[in-house]
Amino acid sequence: MKKIVVFGGGTGISCLLSGLKLFPVDVTAVITVSDNGSSTGVLKKELDIPAVGDVGKVLLSMANVDDDFVTLLRYRFSKEGSLYNHPVRNILLAALIDIKGNLTEATRYMAHLLNINGTILPLTEDKVELVGKSRGKEYFGEEEVSANVRHIRKLSYDHSFHVVDEIEDKIADADLIVFSPGSLYTSILPHLLAPEILNALEACSAPLMYVANLVTQPGETDGYTVGDHLRTLNRHLKNRKIDIVLANNSEIDPSITEKYITTENKRIVPIDSDRIEKMGTRIIQDSIFCIEDGKIRHNAMKTAFLIFSYLMEGE
Repeated sequence: MKKIVVFGGGTGISCLLSGLKLFPVDVTAVITVSDNGSSTGVLKKELDIPAVGDVGKVLLSMANVDDDFVTLLRYRFSKEGSLYNHPVRNILLAALIDIKGNLTEATRYMAHLLNINGTILPLTEDKVELVGKSRGKEYFGEEEVSANVRHIRKLSYDHSFHVVDEIEDKIADADLIVFSPGSLYTSILPHLLAPEILNALEACSAPLMYVANLVTQPGETDGYTVGDHLRTLNRHLKNRKIDIVLANNSEIDPSITEKYITTENKRIVPIDSDRIEKMGTRIIQDSIFCIEDGKIRHNAMKTAFLIFSYLMEGE
């Protein structure tokens, strides 16, 4: 069975994994733990634990249990009080960290409860924060970093930390490394700030694939093309480069894209094919979007199918 390691965090990787779990591949998902907003930020501060929100989302995306159980774990308390805005999955993960001793084992137990095929690993078991630096100013925490990317000259963490050991072994054994869609500067690049990850990627023989974002992220990637995303990733990858990019080439209903522009300041990410080819990156283009509740999303099944098809080339 082919082995895939997927890096990411949040909605983008969750969507991708919900498709990949339907194919005969051995998936390892590596999740950022630097979020500091909403319920995650509160639990992180009050309980002195790493961010659990993105790990929880990924667990649910790969779950193989009945819908009622998933609905329960997604339930977010809505009445004012100490539990306000906390989803059940975050509270369970916080409790399991206390019981099991760390986020890796807490995640492993939750994966067992949810009958997950595959492996989900946090990048680290430490409580960490992203730090963006510009001339004379620091932006502390993921929320501030996301809002001020245009001013930031250097991205780092607030302290050094230990990457979960198993991740390096998974990279070494992988047949394909995938960087998922998602917030480029706060969900994808944080993985590449860890020297252990960069060293493991340089040493591995697996090709690197990027599943391109469908729309830009306000404040982070305004005006970016697919080539701009690749350039940023390549700069942080040091001695490795993205080998394949998977991108949407199908037109999206203008009424929906116009709404995105006017209400969210998000625009479709264009494919600048000539530039990408000059980078030496192979482009796989297809219609890989869908509309869910008026939102532009990756079509999980189609995107996963194209990744699986790439893996099976020459077999």
